[in-house]
Formats: sequence, C-alpha cells, structure tokens
Amino acid sequence: MTSNPPPTADARLPSGHFIPALPHSVGVLGGGRMGAGIAHAFLMAGCEVLVVERDTEAAAAARSRVENAVAKSVERGAAGGPDGFLARLAVSTDYAHFARCGLVVEAVPEIRDLKVSSLQAVERHLGPAAHLASNTSSLSMTGLAAELERPGNFIGLHFFNPVPASTLVEVVVAAQTLPMLVDSAQGWVAALGKTAVVVNDAPGFASSRLGVVLALEAMRMLEEGVASAEDIDNAMVLGYRHQTGPLRTTDLVGLDVRLEIADYLAETLGERFAPPQILRDKVARGELGRKSGKGFFDWG
Repeated sequence: MTSNPPPTADARLPSGHFIPALPHSVGVLGGGRMGAGIAHAFLMAGCEVLVVERDTEAAAAARSRVENAVAKSVERGAAGGPDGFLARLAVSTDYAHFARCGLVVEAVPEIRDLKVSSLQAVERHLGPAAHLASNTSSLSMTGLAAELERPGNFIGLHFFNPVPASTLVEVVVAAQTLPMLVDSAQGWVAALGKTAVVVNDAPGFASSRLGVVLALEAMRMLEEGVASAEDIDNAMVLGYRHQTGPLRTTDLVGLDVRLEIADYLAETLGERFAPPQILRDKVARGELGRKSGKGFFDWG
C-alpha cells in the first residue's frame, strides 16, 4: 500500500498551524454519487480508501463509480495509471473494516434517522483516535453529535457535487466538536486541493441555506411564468457570474434532495423556505434531475 505524501513545509492554515497530513486510511459510508466522489478525492490525494455499502450489488455499483472517476482523472492528466490508484481502494459491506480507518465520512441519504443509525454503527468500530464526519448538507450537526458516544470526534465535511470538479468543502462545527479537530479538518481539505469554509452549526449551514433560497425563488418564477428555466438560469450565469444557474444546479443536486432540505429548513427557519408546488409535483413524477434523466432540464 502507498502512504500519503507529506504536506509541504510552508503549507499553513489561517490559524497559523501547519496543515496536518491526511489520515493514512479513510473510510466512506455510502458509495452513491457523493460517496464515490469523496472516495475519489481521498484516493487521488494518496490515501487508502474503504467504501462500505449496504449490500453486494450496491458495493459493486460504488466500485464502478469510483473506477470511472479515477479513469477520467487519469485521462485529464493525473500522474500515474489507474491501477496505482485503484490498488488503494477497497469496497465492502462489513462495517467492521472501518476499524483500520483514521477518518470515516458518512455519505448516506439526507434522512435524519438513517444518518443517526449509520453514524452510530460506524462509531462502534472506530479506534479511540479516529474521527467521524458527516457529509450532511443541512441537518443539525449538534443534534447528530448528541447521538454519539464521542461527540468531540465528530465534524461536518460537506462536499459539493460533483466532488472532483468542486473546490469547496464546508467544514461544519458542532457545539461538541473539539477545536483541534476543526484545524485538522481544514488541513485535510487543503491536502485534497480544495478550499474549506468553516461554519458553526445552524440549519442549512451557509451553502445550503443560500443555495436553496435562490433555487426556490427561481422555481417560483418558473411556476409563475416569469421566464423559461434556461433564461432564469442565464440571468444568474451571465449577470452574476454563477458557474451554473439555480435550476440546473438543482438538477445536479437532485430535486428530491432539494425538497428534503427545503422541508427541513421550512420547519426550522420558517415559511420562507417552503417548497413551491412545482418542486413537489416533479419529485412525485420521478423527475429528479440528472440522475433520472429529467428535472427542470432534459438530461436524456
């Protein structure tokens, strides 16, 4: 197995501390689009990576996603062949294999009860010095931490879709998170070649809260016939220099995910986050965005 390259001597965090090395072995719970992207990021940075899925079929699909992501990185010029990267990848259905990991990132669907049970199941197998992170995009990190035996070792690492192309990771600090872990998390993000923004726990954090409110208003405009989906998006891309418009971004995130987040934010922050009927109708019809072939745009 290949060990991680050390951080450069002049790499420092905003706090003035040196960037800590990535854990030698990193686990990812869940190998869907986000989990596979997270696994790919740590693989490309030199870590041994273990992906755990619920059954053999899901595990095979997760391996395929990671392999495809690695192949694309090599095509784009990543040093080394795909075999070298994939030699550090393991895929399993057994949580016990997390025992060797210094960090495990949970990336299961955005359902609180599922998050809690999954995090508790992982924590039971971690060593005393290992850290646990959640990729949740909106759920209370403080609330999740309260369900764990070692809440101080828990932090949010909110990656963005698609993970290989996104340079942002939101580091979300629960009330129980140990301060040293915040520095470590920022260092890990820097070692992945990405930029961390640190956010104290609050509903929707910073990114989801701002992104969802913009997306919901774009949906209301479409629903009211103000403009087409393409023109609404172009207004933000061309006028405000957003990389993608709010409706296309919703298609990439998944309309079902956006709906879950909006419902949660409406419950915790008020009616301004109430999802419009057009979003509920599309989700009910199975129009979930890119992953289903259709959302606000046609991905066929």
